[in-house]
Amino acid sequence: MQTSPQETVSPAPARFSDREALLAWLGSRIGIIVAMTVGAGVLSSEQKDTPFLERWTHWDAGLLVKIAKFGYGGDPAENPDAGLPAFFPGMPIALRLVHVIIPDWSLAGLLISFVAGAVAMVALARLAEFEGPAGAGRRAVLAILLFPMAVFLFAGYSESLFLAFAIPAWLYARRGDWPAAALLAAGASCVRITGLFLALALIVEYVTRRGSLRQAWWLAVPFLPLVAYSFYQHQRTGDWLAWQHAQQAGWGRDMVWPWQSFLTTWQMAAGDGQFVWAFRMEVAGALLGVAVLIWLLVARRWSELVYVGLQLSALLFSAYYLSVPRSALLWWPLWVMIGRVSVRRRWVLLLYALVAGPLMVLNTLTFMRGAWAG
Repeated sequence: MQTSPQETVSPAPARFSDREALLAWLGSRIGIIVAMTVGAGVLSSEQKDTPFLERWTHWDAGLLVKIAKFGYGGDPAENPDAGLPAFFPGMPIALRLVHVIIPDWSLAGLLISFVAGAVAMVALARLAEFEGPAGAGRRAVLAILLFPMAVFLFAGYSESLFLAFAIPAWLYARRGDWPAAALLAAGASCVRITGLFLALALIVEYVTRRGSLRQAWWLAVPFLPLVAYSFYQHQRTGDWLAWQHAQQAGWGRDMVWPWQSFLTTWQMAAGDGQFVWAFRMEVAGALLGVAVLIWLLVARRWSELVYVGLQLSALLFSAYYLSVPRSALLWWPLWVMIGRVSVRRRWVLLLYALVAGPLMVLNTLTFMRGAWAG
């Protein structure tokens, strides 16, 4: 049950140290490096000669580097990419800054994700311990690290950087520290449009906890980066919603009714071709998202319902499912829930690990090969 506004939330006993969270993060990253190195030699002779860093420049990682290098106009030597404005500027700016010290763009992206992911794991452990019971933090961290899409926390994608801002923001909100929550949420809004859903969820959390009216103005802060980015793209393209229209131009993600989106994705998942398993995972991700929403509704966790529900709605109203499982990495209520449940029922985490772990390794090898992995 979500804490009522009249109750004071007290942290659960801290039995999961920050050091343990960092060790779990470091160990999982070493595991991915081993999987990438050994898997390259076992599965494909061509991959043996591919430099390690080049294996991480696929898909969005390469597009983020392109923005960092050339801006939203893209490489002048190539045809303009209409999809680039879909990426918010937080990760490209971080890449540009780290590139001053790290000349290799791919390595810079990996370093950003490594440091940001460490911050996110510590914050997730603290949040789960705060929600209780004791021991939930350890299990929440293990759950997200074993998730089939966890490879994107390693790659030079924006997920780790977003979580490094968003989870601490939520933890501060749960503690009633609204200035800190708002400033961290503003950082998250610089990284992904998901920051908009976080900002709206913070408002709901503030209202349900009956926050002081003197601090209410802080809730406007997370929206400022969204307004600033829209203004920048309007100055550049004349379009206030350039980021949304870039989704349509780059990936054909027009808005349709959810049953139309489901049928389109189902047909792709039932067909043949190299993307068939990817679309099957998209369907599985959508079902997982619906299950999470039902749980949040039954538990009356209204603010988290808004956060996850808005994300899932945006994905399910798209022309077809795309990156639904990868978006689940950002649903920290799911990882906290697994952590909490598995404290009392240890078999839950064991069963989850037996199913998700092999899929995570498979998806890591899929990404390494340059195939679509989420």
